[in-house]
Amino acid sequence: MLPIPPDTAALLFDCDGTLADTMTLHYEAWHETLLPHGVDCPRSLIDDNAGVPTTTIVSEVNRLYDKLLDAQLITDEKEARFHERIHLAKPVEEVLATAHAYYGKLPMAVVSGGTRDMVHAILKCIDATALFPVVITADDPVAPKPSPDVFVAAAERLGVPSEKCHVFEDGDPGIVAARAAGMTFTDVRVVLAMR
Repeated sequence: MLPIPPDTAALLFDCDGTLADTMTLHYEAWHETLLPHGVDCPRSLIDDNAGVPTTTIVSEVNRLYDKLLDAQLITDEKEARFHERIHLAKPVEEVLATAHAYYGKLPMAVVSGGTRDMVHAILKCIDATALFPVVITADDPVAPKPSPDVFVAAAERLGVPSEKCHVFEDGDPGIVAARAAGMTFTDVRVVLAMR
């Protein structure tokens, strides 16, 4: 179980790379999707955009590689490839154990840049669906990470002031968003590095 500040009133969790060890699966799906379009996608591009909606990553690929890829078509291709691998998702044990430990004690939400279907499929795969009454995804009408809006929306839905929320994240955009929302956070990458 991971520590949280003593005055924490709610916990907010990113999904991919935080609750579930899925970043390699995402990278494989991105690599297979982009290679036929002449883009040999480096892992760092996906890691640097952890928690960011897929369509936004396509825009970044277009900018970096001087492409005109259709964001929705590439998103659909990438998500289909990821869906084929989703059964391979494993929990990040320390983070999931923290969610289990606080279930019923603190309100909790998932705040992800993934699509609603994918996030729910991942939560089901790691047997965590029942833990989170609030799930906010790229399909919700709220500005995504690195905007703080997505975390503020989760706090509002849980009925907890933003400054009383603690965020578990594995991506720089999510940490920027948590800071901007006035929330404390745990960088899960640090936890994973100590494994």
